[in-house]
Amino acid sequence: MTGAGQDRLAELERRRKLALRMGGPEGIARQHEHGKLTVRERIEELTDPGSFREFGLLAGSAAYDDGQLVDFTPKASVDGIGRLDGRKIVISGGDFTVRGGSAGGAHGALGAELAANERALQWRLPYVRLLDAVGGSVRSFEELGRTYLPDGNIWSTVDVELLNTVPVVSAVMGSVAGLPAVNACLAHWNVMVRGTAQLFPGGPPVVKAALGYDISKEELGGAQVHAGHSGVIDNLAETEKDALAQVRRFLSYLPASVDELPPQRRPRNPVGAADELRTLIPDNRRSPFDARRLLDLVLDEDSFFEIAPHYGRSRLTGLARVDGRPIGVMANNPMHLGGSTDVASGEKVMRLVQLCEVFHLPLVSFADEPGFMVGLDSEKQGIERAGARLVWTICQSRLPLITFVIGRLFGVAGQCHHRPSGMFRRYAWPSAAWGSMHITGGASAAYRREIESAADPQAKRAEIERRLQAIASPFRTAEATGQDIIDPAETRELLAEFVHDAQRVLAGQLGPPRLPYRP
Repeated sequence: MTGAGQDRLAELERRRKLALRMGGPEGIARQHEHGKLTVRERIEELTDPGSFREFGLLAGSAAYDDGQLVDFTPKASVDGIGRLDGRKIVISGGDFTVRGGSAGGAHGALGAELAANERALQWRLPYVRLLDAVGGSVRSFEELGRTYLPDGNIWSTVDVELLNTVPVVSAVMGSVAGLPAVNACLAHWNVMVRGTAQLFPGGPPVVKAALGYDISKEELGGAQVHAGHSGVIDNLAETEKDALAQVRRFLSYLPASVDELPPQRRPRNPVGAADELRTLIPDNRRSPFDARRLLDLVLDEDSFFEIAPHYGRSRLTGLARVDGRPIGVMANNPMHLGGSTDVASGEKVMRLVQLCEVFHLPLVSFADEPGFMVGLDSEKQGIERAGARLVWTICQSRLPLITFVIGRLFGVAGQCHHRPSGMFRRYAWPSAAWGSMHITGGASAAYRREIESAADPQAKRAEIERRLQAIASPFRTAEATGQDIIDPAETRELLAEFVHDAQRVLAGQLGPPRLPYRP
């Protein structure tokens, strides 16, 4: 190689080293002092060893003196393609050591090269955001010599299209504000690190300027706000390594894109004996049962990945496997609100249905549904509109859906475990009870005059309820409608058969979803 060629290779190596230093030793030290990994350490932890190939490494801001490079600040993100368990993904990670992860000014788009989200869309690869960024910065105004119009939808349009094309995951790894905070939710699933990550459109200084009060970052947008109250964050992680492990696990249930079926893994038997299902539901329905134990007894061992466990707790939702095949799972949880569907749990269900619809997973519902949550608080939250949206979502879905009615099934919330079209199957356990509403309470409304005019209203109400209970047997419904009632111990076998049969239907549904995914 000529001397000129050697000089160019030396210059390439020099620039690579400048980019890899990120925000420099001081910025890296501050990142570690706050208990956070650098973006490059995160990518190394997430991906298969040696599999990450970066693009845009040399992009950034350079300073020259007499044509010679004297200083270089890399762009505030690290983007590339790596492998998770052998499968390729696109990764975009904010580098907080460089300008707090701000993408403003000259640190923004790569120009002629495809941005990370565009590459994920065009290459049909899952997209993972490692968010540790504050969004725009007023410093960029001074650098540009002007302000600029907020035209961020130029990029967000791609992020919206991604939701109907490939799996998208956002991991909130630090203080995230502005557009990155919205990107946390422009995903099929997200996770936040407890204690070191926060999320808000504007942080404490913005709140102080706008509303006049002081508040800490953790009080404003920490885990206790978003995982349990707002529902903005699906899952929590205790450490960054835990968060990245959860990202790996979530993606393991999904295909690379809507053009493929989800990957199959080695089948595993459930935990415990199927006979235990026969005694799981107590005779006294005022006594709750452990819905998570039900899942243990039916699903592949250790395969249930729960989504949003701290939000909408009257419904369990998540992904799992049956005979090694990925499925969506939802179950009423009588340990919270008696299992009633409130606005929050309804939101969880709708997002799960959408996820399974987009990525071709069959869905199983273990129904013990007392109905939509009643009361003043529920009315203030708009339970009727939430119920209408849930009905709409179920009716518009076409994914294979199977319901096991294990207990109660009442009212419009009960009808949301049923679909009159497509590949749908329903079985009931002998412990099931159903109707348009509960006999207790419903009798007081329907027979109000008869009860009030009786010499002993309390005795009359009890007499009416006993009369109605006598005809509430699920076997009477089976006589009239042909509804299949099964031995609970048969549940796993029937579910596995349905999941296998569903593969033929799902193969015919490959491609973009009929309805757009809504985050």
